[in-house]
Amino acid sequence: MTTAFTEIEGFRCYAPELARNDADYPSEGFDVTAAVEATSFWCRTRTRIIRDVIERFTDASRTLDMLEIGCGIGGVVGALRPLPHLRLTASEVYLQALRYARARVAGVQFIQLDATAMPFREEFDIIGAFDVLEHIDDDDRVIEGVGAALRRDGLFLVTVPQHKWMWSALDEIVCHKRRYSRADLLGKLRRHGFEILFCSSFVTLLFPAMAASRLVSRLRGRSTDRKSAFAAEVTLPPLANRICDVLMRADEAALRARLSLPFGGSLLAVARRS
Repeated sequence: MTTAFTEIEGFRCYAPELARNDADYPSEGFDVTAAVEATSFWCRTRTRIIRDVIERFTDASRTLDMLEIGCGIGGVVGALRPLPHLRLTASEVYLQALRYARARVAGVQFIQLDATAMPFREEFDIIGAFDVLEHIDDDDRVIEGVGAALRRDGLFLVTVPQHKWMWSALDEIVCHKRRYSRADLLGKLRRHGFEILFCSSFVTLLFPAMAASRLVSRLRGRSTDRKSAFAAEVTLPPLANRICDVLMRADEAALRARLSLPFGGSLLAVARRS
């Protein structure tokens, strides 16, 4: 069962009053993300990890309906398109991101919705929120809505930024509300009826360098131009980016071996609706 929607620019909009607002993410961020997403070691690593987790925890012999909450410009859902057993729907609260995503990725249904007012009931086998919950004030309400939208034994896949002490200028630029500890995230999932199947940190091998970079960013002033400030935080020189990409393969290998890494810049959880 779904609630009524309004069609705007060919998108089903379940929260049309928010569609043209960008209060919780800088509109400039989509332009920067489009420029760096294909080469950024962090984006590439996270996407590979998400795909590996889906292949590990799902049955490829049957078609599964998957919803991505907060798809941005479509980087993750685009990488999942080659998996033949997934029937993909991707959502964003902002039309600006959906326009980007629809132009880049074919074969996916893109919709607009407010994740704190989930309009679906038992319609999906998998729901993903990849670095989304930290942008939302009432993340408990999102998790509760995800539980309602999942079918029995459905999977909720989550990635979030980890360690509160790593708060930096980048968190402020992209309008984060919080960073998570492992106890925070898993506690919220369990309170809303989820069983934790797997949890691990990632960006572990590079964590010392990442932590040092974030601490240094606190000490230096940042530009009042949010677009340039965001670009400066997420863009590395090509050689450094390639080295980081290679080093991150160690994290990926550990997760494929089902090891739970104890610390890192990001946190992954795979939870099942009880």
